[in-house]
Amino acid sequence: MKVIDLTHTINENISVFPGTEAPRLTEANTHRRDGFKETLISMYSHSGTHIDPPFHIFENGKTLDSYEADAFVGRALVIDCHEATIDGQIPLSLIKKYEKVAGSVDFLLFCTGFDKKWGTDEYCEGYPVLSLDALEYIIEKGYKGIGLDTIGLDPIDTLERHRLLFSKSDIINIENLKNLDLCIGKTFTFVCLPLKIENSDGASARAIAIMED
Repeated sequence: MKVIDLTHTINENISVFPGTEAPRLTEANTHRRDGFKETLISMYSHSGTHIDPPFHIFENGKTLDSYEADAFVGRALVIDCHEATIDGQIPLSLIKKYEKVAGSVDFLLFCTGFDKKWGTDEYCEGYPVLSLDALEYIIEKGYKGIGLDTIGLDPIDTLERHRLLFSKSDIINIENLKNLDLCIGKTFTFVCLPLKIENSDGASARAIAIMED
């Protein structure tokens, strides 16, 4: 068994959505002074690798803490989007190229390569997004979740895709994944467990791929 980490490490220099404050990690207790180490962590609920539920967009939407634990575990497929975008969008035709395998998994993950720009200004500029018909197809098929190695499901200046996804389904949306290039074209066990916070509009998560021998 091989485990691949798909999660960005949270620190004070991570990429954040424009206008959002970066995390603050403040030393609260020290080994020398207190005999133990403890850190006060202050960050937005959508920092780093994280999950969006419907409540992120809609007041009456499903909260992340109300999902059963098995919503965050299942079989996944990574689709290579490096050379396949059309006008900055991931087309439905690309998903259909994988249709035979894609129909047997719980999660579709999209590898754009933008995780390599993490921590730079370029990370929030010009990243590809799913086309609307591709997203409609995903909703129709009823996956547990989708995930991308970009800052968002939508371009920076709109929430159109978030609204479409969450107005029609409880499919979770995972953003800021990394290392998807190590999993392209493969199916594997995907685990993405968010912090369980009451009335959660989203939460940072640890995402991994478990490759069977």
